[in-house]
Amino acid sequence: AEYPTQGFSVDMWFFDTNFQDAHANDEDPDHNICGPNNPAGATCASAGGPVDKDSCPSWFRGLWEQEKAWLTRTMEESTASWQIAVTHFPCAQDGQGGSFYRQLRQEYGLDLLVTGHRHDQELWAYNDRRNNMGGLTCFVTGGGGGITSESSPNPMRKYEWYGEAQYGFFDITVTKERLTVESINFDGKVLRTAEVRPHQGSKSKEQTE
Repeated sequence: AEYPTQGFSVDMWFFDTNFQDAHANDEDPDHNICGPNNPAGATCASAGGPVDKDSCPSWFRGLWEQEKAWLTRTMEESTASWQIAVTHFPCAQDGQGGSFYRQLRQEYGLDLLVTGHRHDQELWAYNDRRNNMGGLTCFVTGGGGGITSESSPNPMRKYEWYGEAQYGFFDITVTKERLTVESINFDGKVLRTAEVRPHQGSKSKEQTE
């Protein structure tokens, strides 16, 4: 996305991390996209996907390996002012304990990671104790409603929460100098805010306007 009158640009990557819910047919039936909830003879071959349930887990794992190579190559080539990535599984869940996202931050200049999966609101600021992604700001935006949240939205039960709210949304404001993320509750109250500055990775190309 180009914003020539404001002097900045944004590169965005959308990628699949569902290998983490792709297991052998008899494993974790409640969360297994390759599991017994699929009918006998199920295939996604016509869409370029797994040909059957047995090959499903390895197909998703192979896709993830291809995507990792694509992400590092294209982020290294990016000259945009901002780099933002969007995927399904929550912050730090990259199958490597957060180390791959840390690499994208430190070597390739990833500025913001947008995720989901959990049905709540979680803003992971760069300096949060739980954030092991090398200073990468991230959020889980799963509190839009339409499905039961992870826990009760009753603030008396915050001890059950992963983040700052159960229902709500995020607002992002981007300028050339900063990116501001606001976690907003269902009642319109801003619960948490994080400010991000453009980051030049060790292998990134020089940014251009």
